[in-house]
Amino acid sequence: MQSAYMVLTLLMLVGISQLGSRLLPFIPVPILQIVLGTIVAWPALGVHVEFEPELFLMLFLPPLLFSDGWQVPKRDLWKYKGPIFLLAVGLVLFTVIIAGYFIHFLIPTISLAAAFALAAMLSPTDAVAVSAVTRGKLPIPLMRLLQGESLMNDASGLVTFKFALAAAITGVFSIVDASVTFLIVALGGLAVGVILSWLLGQLRSWMINRGWDDPATHVMFMLLLPFLAYVVAEHFHVSGILSAVAAGMMQSWVDLLPKQTSTRLLNRSVWTLLEFVFNGLIFILLGLQLPDIIKKMLARIGPEHQFSTMMQQIFVIFLIFFILIVLRYLWIQSNWYLINRLNKVRKKSASDVPRTRRAALLLTLGGVRGAVTLAGTLSIPLFIDAKAGIVFPERDLMIFIAVGVILLSLITACIFLPLLLRGIEMRVDEGRRKELREAWHKTAEAAIHALETEELTSDPNISQNAALATMVAETKARIMAEYREHLNAYDNNTEEMQVRAEQNNKVEKMLRLRALRAQRLELYRLRRHRAIGDDIVRQVLDELDLQEATLSGATSAH
Repeated sequence: MQSAYMVLTLLMLVGISQLGSRLLPFIPVPILQIVLGTIVAWPALGVHVEFEPELFLMLFLPPLLFSDGWQVPKRDLWKYKGPIFLLAVGLVLFTVIIAGYFIHFLIPTISLAAAFALAAMLSPTDAVAVSAVTRGKLPIPLMRLLQGESLMNDASGLVTFKFALAAAITGVFSIVDASVTFLIVALGGLAVGVILSWLLGQLRSWMINRGWDDPATHVMFMLLLPFLAYVVAEHFHVSGILSAVAAGMMQSWVDLLPKQTSTRLLNRSVWTLLEFVFNGLIFILLGLQLPDIIKKMLARIGPEHQFSTMMQQIFVIFLIFFILIVLRYLWIQSNWYLINRLNKVRKKSASDVPRTRRAALLLTLGGVRGAVTLAGTLSIPLFIDAKAGIVFPERDLMIFIAVGVILLSLITACIFLPLLLRGIEMRVDEGRRKELREAWHKTAEAAIHALETEELTSDPNISQNAALATMVAETKARIMAEYREHLNAYDNNTEEMQVRAEQNNKVEKMLRLRALRAQRLELYRLRRHRAIGDDIVRQVLDELDLQEATLSGATSAH
């Protein structure tokens, strides 16, 4: 029962943090969640959660990375593949080498290999935390770079960390073996994710063709897919994280199945809830670990000169965070300089990524550290040789540094990103608007063509009933008239008419939504007065909810 109470407590804290963000909108949700976790873990309250890094990596990261891989625009990832690769792989290796030597220089008791391992764990970024801080105000190209980087550098950071950790334990390291193994681990993880996702798509198609289209079953399979991808990849000693990402990316292609509207609606709702809960739990768990980490550090220092030694360690954290920021900024600026020079030589057009000093600072401070850094650092073993009783040197200090960098990166982003974003107007993506109008235009034409060629009167039940045949013809004409009205609006090239058409769509949808909500209120009234039964309420309510979800989705799309 204790575990059940703990889970319920953590879920309650996630909900409280969201309410707190409404009351304190100037404080990002991740900061509130860390504070809440720290408060309930303080000795006075006594809430304690034993953190198991391997369980954390398997339970939390696969679904979140799967969801990110599913939702992130694939075309944008391919468009920015060069800059994303430089950030996700090049910057990680650059950081590991330079920051590793710097950490070893600052703290000689941390061996060079262990310093490389710590630097590797300080490299992965967390785009979820950045989204929570910027609240959607970051320019789209920069947000896409941060999303792509965070999807890929989790794997590069963890793989580099494992090699450095093995070198720290065994004292053996080969750059050739590490490079070959890195490629095998990365490509193997991607292959496992793609194959499993494709197989699930084939299974779902086979089920649908046989009429087995229960939404709950399909959604359950999709919920299990990221965990399966992670476990299978880890079993074959390849990257489970990249496997989960690849499975999500592939699923966004194979999930375009017909007659699956109810499944997609349920799936969207379930994954929205899952992301909300898991993202909150990650930062609350970080807060829960803080008191224990601080106590271990204080015990390591001893009672004498405790305050001054603690201040020295905090100063070291500031120095390490500063060098990480400087390295990231230098890497971004130097890469942009080289790309600009190459573009001039090749006479290529400039990218839509704004290569300004402000953009470089936004990308630099947007590299917030998060869940992967915490889980990886906590996975450092207690002993180098358990049988001989040789403990891993400075393990508690390394964990303390990692947590300090996570907090500093979050606080710095919370303070400076909003300041840097002042004055930046979110430009309307004209290319996207054009594609959206074209999509609505083509689909409207397809609908009209389908209605024109549909011969419902060939049905004997309709042809033998004059009243029914007349009703079918009138209904077809009314629906086709609505589609033609939309087509006229899309075909009109004047900006004024386009704006008017969009406003008309918004007003129409607003009125339809109000009508649907009035229907729902009346349905509730009938139920309260026992005029209808629960089964009728559910049936009508499901239909109304489906219509409202469709209208709301169309409104957001426009």
